[in-house]
Amino acid sequence: MTTTLLRYVQPMMVAAVLFGWAVAPAAVTDNPWSIVAATLLSTAVIQGLEWVSERHRSWRLTRQEFLTDLFYLTLNYTAIAWLSRTLADAPLTAAKHALGITTAWAMHLPFVVQVAMVIVLIEFGQYWMHRLMHNQAFFWSTHAPHHHLTQLNAMKGAVGNPIELFLISLSVLALFDLPLAAEFCALNILAIVSTFAHANTRCDPPRWYAYVFTTIRNHSLHHSVGYEETRCNYGNSLILLDRIFGTYCDGEAEAVGQDARRRLTIREQFLFPAQPLIARARRRRDAAEQTEAAI
Repeated sequence: MTTTLLRYVQPMMVAAVLFGWAVAPAAVTDNPWSIVAATLLSTAVIQGLEWVSERHRSWRLTRQEFLTDLFYLTLNYTAIAWLSRTLADAPLTAAKHALGITTAWAMHLPFVVQVAMVIVLIEFGQYWMHRLMHNQAFFWSTHAPHHHLTQLNAMKGAVGNPIELFLISLSVLALFDLPLAAEFCALNILAIVSTFAHANTRCDPPRWYAYVFTTIRNHSLHHSVGYEETRCNYGNSLILLDRIFGTYCDGEAEAVGQDARRRLTIREQFLFPAQPLIARARRRRDAAEQTEAAI
């Protein structure tokens, strides 16, 4: 019974969220705090499942890991969310109105189709941004801190350098006319899938679900040790995109991380993209000190 429940907990949560947002009253769907509460609740539930059905003992959540994850989760819901709204969504909305762009037809689509549309729009952009981060030096420097994780847990999807967190949050959703209920529902579903894809649980879903959505099995492979091994399974929540674009790899990994699995502190994660500049400044300082000593 327990095995069956754990097997279907992911599709059941997705179905429950879809139904919940479809029937929710306007007082809920029009309130921007509703999506925050819903995603935090789903994250807490999945985090709790780590204590019920642990996947790897080596990923067991410690106090240090929990506090670090909590810091980044808060950062994403505050500073990163504000930057995304201010520097991306607001300008796109202004440009949309200035150019007279309209997609009023989308408002009349069935709710399920609207939700699917939002999921695809967000995930398509994230897939290519994620793929760019693994194939270009500067973008990799912003994303590498996320791959220095030495274990996976429910909140680990929020951990990373702030530049990467901002870039991965970008989307063209602001250019489309869609009801808030559909947008919130899609964001809630994406949060559930992404959280499960990082969670230390044995909630292995049915094959039909794993064919479309990213799971811990394939995403752990994406986090495996070695740079080349990470260049697959880019779909944050839709592994289907990897299947379509030829970047899907089957498999699973327990050992995760980079640079001999070196765990970075929050400070190191924040400064990681600036490492070449910091190294150059240190070399100049050392050279200046050596010159002064010689004189």
